[in-house]
Amino acid sequence: MAEEVIITEYTPEWAAEFEREKAKIQQSLQHKAVYIEHIGSTSVVGLPSKPIVDIAVGVHHLEEADLFIGPLNTLGYKYVPKMEFHTRRFFRKGEWRKGTHHLHVYEITSNEWESNLLFRNYLRSHQEKVGEYATLKKHLASIYSEDRVTYTKMKAPFIQSVIELARKS
Repeated sequence: MAEEVIITEYTPEWAAEFEREKAKIQQSLQHKAVYIEHIGSTSVVGLPSKPIVDIAVGVHHLEEADLFIGPLNTLGYKYVPKMEFHTRRFFRKGEWRKGTHHLHVYEITSNEWESNLLFRNYLRSHQEKVGEYATLKKHLASIYSEDRVTYTKMKAPFIQSVIELARKS
């Protein structure tokens, strides 16, 4: 069964929810995380999104994330081992296929950490790109409403182009 793609209009509640989760995560991890950042579409004011708050946790060494499994589990985050994510660790909060939060642990020196922040920051300061991305997301969601994997894959060229723009600026 494919995962459904539901895009909702931006709400400031996403930012507030991130701040609440950040405080809980910091308390639970007892400052073992170097950084905790709100990433993904819910982190960009005005951008429609799947209603899933994406959180990036930055560490010096990815192996440190293995120590997070227990503490994050007490907050409702389930570790989801994914062989295709060899440069990050992934945790989900909420029911399977109905997650409310995705938590990604990256090394702060990794390309993935940098790319997520570049993408977010560029969109936050370039409203015209937010509009383009919103249009693309809604269009793709209408075509791939029952296939989140393909929906995500089809967004990749746009995301990569924004990251490249951000690196040049």
